[in-house]
Amino acid sequence: MALSKRITTLTSDASGGWDLFLRARAMKAAGVDVTELTIGEHDIRTDPAILDEMHRAALAGHTGYADIPGIPALRDEVAARIEAASGVKTTRDNVLVTPGGQSGLFASHMALCDPGQNALFIDPYYATYPGTIRGAGAIPCPVAARPENGFQPDPADIDVVAAGGAASLMINTPNNPTGVVYSRETLEGIAEVARARDLWLISDEVYDSQVWEGRHLSIRAIEGMAERTLVVGSMSKSHAMTGSRIGWVVGPQEVVGHMINLSTHTTYGVAGYIQDAALFALRRGARAEEEVAAPFRRRREIALGVLAGQNALRLVPPQGAMYLMLDIRATGMSGSGFAEKLLDECHIAVMPGESFGAAAAGHIRVAMTIEDSAFGNALKKLVDFAQAQI
Repeated sequence: MALSKRITTLTSDASGGWDLFLRARAMKAAGVDVTELTIGEHDIRTDPAILDEMHRAALAGHTGYADIPGIPALRDEVAARIEAASGVKTTRDNVLVTPGGQSGLFASHMALCDPGQNALFIDPYYATYPGTIRGAGAIPCPVAARPENGFQPDPADIDVVAAGGAASLMINTPNNPTGVVYSRETLEGIAEVARARDLWLISDEVYDSQVWEGRHLSIRAIEGMAERTLVVGSMSKSHAMTGSRIGWVVGPQEVVGHMINLSTHTTYGVAGYIQDAALFALRRGARAEEEVAAPFRRRREIALGVLAGQNALRLVPPQGAMYLMLDIRATGMSGSGFAEKLLDECHIAVMPGESFGAAAAGHIRVAMTIEDSAFGNALKKLVDFAQAQI
């Protein structure tokens, strides 16, 4: 008996950098002192007050089937948050609660793409994007955002790829892995292409609470885009609730209605006590989100200081998110070769740029996810290592 082509071709043969990550974890398990700067996991845990609310809700009996679209109060709160940020009228009918942002990305492609249709996404990209698109039966089509343009996508490049026919385009700002926040000019250019080519937009905005320069602008707020955009959000990054698996999709009411039907046949909703905790967390307001983001803001400043005055590494301006993208091409090495040697010689684990697509070749991604002093020391070792390769 054969397995489905959908499942056996979900990912390409490339490791996507996970081989290095797994090797670093194996080294740690064997007793080697490895500094991990790999995945986007907070070094703080979920606020105990949020966990107390989750516990209270569970003991109070909210452990049965919850409303599949999400409990009304949470959908209202998400709608209010999105409307306040974007200026676009939003109600609970525009909101579907999902088991994390990843589930929202998959459901969005299922809603917008028929099997065999092209689905565009920006390269560099979060590692799951191509597999998510394949899982929905669509064909992943990368559009390179070039380092010489500061990894801001060029709408003309999107237009060239879209000209071959496409159902959707997925963007991510603030961006993982580059830390770039897309400018208004970039987003308006993307919107123009989307309207001209009749593309749906899927906007991954899970890092919207982590902006260090400028401001986050949702493409949904640009004229004519609310009716063709699905915004994916999550409690994972804004409230350090990665393991709770709760997020949302915001979009046109008709699309959300069909996605509720999809949820009925797939996830069957999110546990009620987790939704209650998310509602409690959102009602704590922006200050609580700023507290979760504060360590990454501090570490960005640490990085700017450590990396100043050296020429082995070029820092892509970190405008948002919890990562640094470092150009290591001055060493003459690939991102993969640099990361492997760094792990072997310095016991520091980072992700090769090639993990995130061809456009990030010759770069490495550094997650700002360890304590401040340890982070600063690791960066200094990384700089010394890079200078020794020149």
